[in-house]
Amino acid sequence: MRYGRTVPVTEAAEAPQAPEEARAVFGDFFPEAVRYAELLADAGVKRGLIGPREVPRLWERHLLNCAVLSEVVPRNVTVCDVGSGAGLPGIPLALVRPDLKITLLEPLLRRTNFLQEVVELLGLDHVTVVRGRAEEVLGSLPPVHVVTARAVAPLDRLAGWGVPLLRPYGEMLALKGDTAEEELQGARAALSKLGVVETSVLHVGEGHVNPLSTVVRVEVGESPGGVRFAAKRAKAARTSRTRRRR
Repeated sequence: MRYGRTVPVTEAAEAPQAPEEARAVFGDFFPEAVRYAELLADAGVKRGLIGPREVPRLWERHLLNCAVLSEVVPRNVTVCDVGSGAGLPGIPLALVRPDLKITLLEPLLRRTNFLQEVVELLGLDHVTVVRGRAEEVLGSLPPVHVVTARAVAPLDRLAGWGVPLLRPYGEMLALKGDTAEEELQGARAALSKLGVVETSVLHVGEGHVNPLSTVVRVEVGESPGGVRFAAKRAKAARTSRTRRRR
């Protein structure tokens, strides 16, 4: 497989031993979770996808923190992980929820190369890697039930990218930190313009992660993205159909 040529090489580190909580969270897919942690500590560090200082806390801060998001994702739905980066939260979510159809959306080539390798090595047949920005795939990527994101951007900007990808009455689940409530308050006007009808802050991972993972849930009505994005989505869909006919 080809890797990006401009990626700086950083010395890899050894993945930390998995805590007992990981066995409970990942269940039958615990061996795949261990392999993913090893890939993050090795290729992920070498290619600059995660910093070497993050390796000692891979399980608690990254894999488990993301996997417990599954507690609030409905069953048998489609998911788009926006700005997936090294696959967080998309890949941990895929490991604990084989019932989901997940798209890892990422604009950078070196990251999509890594994601594709991980998907193939772990045998994640229900995961697809797409290279592109959210605004670029609007109209060509089928609308999804759930959009996920982690540490991508402030909530108002993140919603501007993720909400238009939703189908009517879908939801965006954003992993956030201690300032989630404050960030949500500051984004309410922008969210309303995007067709958001309900918001909440959830805490998940009881008994598995400490502190609990904080999730901002943003639910939309029948017009995800609002009127402006409905027109933009329709235009993009027409363009995509025209290209396929040629």
